[in-house]
Amino acid sequence: MRTYLNPIVLQRADPWVIKHGDGYYFTGSDPRYDGIALRYAADLDGLQSAPEKTVWRRHESGPASKYIWAPELHRIGDAWYIYFAAAETDFEDSGLPTHRMFVLENVDEDPMSDHWVEKGQIVTPIDSFALDATTFVHRGTQYLVWAQKDPAIEGNSNLYIAPMSDPWTLGGEPVMLSKPEYDWECIDFLVNEGPAVLEHDGRIYITYSASGTGPAYAMGMLAADTDVDLLDPASWTKSAQPVFRTCEANGQYGPGHNSFTKTKDGAQDIMVYHARNYTDIDGDPLFDPNRHARAQIVRWTADGPDFGVPEPDALWTPKSVDVLPPDGGALAGTAPVSSRKMA
Repeated sequence: MRTYLNPIVLQRADPWVIKHGDGYYFTGSDPRYDGIALRYAADLDGLQSAPEKTVWRRHESGPASKYIWAPELHRIGDAWYIYFAAAETDFEDSGLPTHRMFVLENVDEDPMSDHWVEKGQIVTPIDSFALDATTFVHRGTQYLVWAQKDPAIEGNSNLYIAPMSDPWTLGGEPVMLSKPEYDWECIDFLVNEGPAVLEHDGRIYITYSASGTGPAYAMGMLAADTDVDLLDPASWTKSAQPVFRTCEANGQYGPGHNSFTKTKDGAQDIMVYHARNYTDIDGDPLFDPNRHARAQIVRWTADGPDFGVPEPDALWTPKSVDVLPPDGGALAGTAPVSSRKMA
């Protein structure tokens, strides 16, 4: 079974990978939260050194001018789309962010061209904190799955699904699939966010992340048969326990906000996720840059996916919280030194 040299990209949280043609496109949250960049490599292990191109930058003011989070690149029909979250103002006094979801479109064959067009905000029935939009097409219908705050429900965000009439417009009423309810979903903050969709052997799985973004961050999962009404909450079952969580033995903390892709031959599923390799975080974990992108193979069992535990780092990671250049600097891709660990 293929293994990857982790981290595959330094200082890129919320990693998104899509296999296309003979290689892989990658994007994620830049620790400066000021724009969206893409990189392309023949294999996941080549993404760190691949040239990174910024395809969109935040506005100077107004909507989409602050905290650009969790971009995702999707190929829908004959066009490329980037889904992302951005804020207009700073955090509310309650500590809740002010993000909404936005979409970019590019009709070129190469998504790294300069022809990205803003399609605007994804409008939802409740005008509230919303983020982490992902999309998939099933039986001819495009669906959006995302995280959003409902003022009537305690907590930061719940998970919703809705059909789409086009890649930037909802085509029906949202349905809530999950809210924070188990203890492990409610550490520091009550959060369900970062959904990712995986289909296998007649089942659809939605993984998601829960709790605050420090060591308690963990992944949960929803599952449904492919032949049921995906807009019926009763079609989905929710795991009572995390399916992927901190592994102290491997020095991996707060894994989550994953995406899924395939091996080069298409035979195996790969989970790409972020995690830190230390727990001593100064201030808000959102502003610590060292959530690095990592990858490992999904193992399938009779009960569904087995994500195992976060594997230990095989490559150098930074000791400081300085923001690295896109290529990671001179030590990126080199073997770690055992004494080179953060507290």
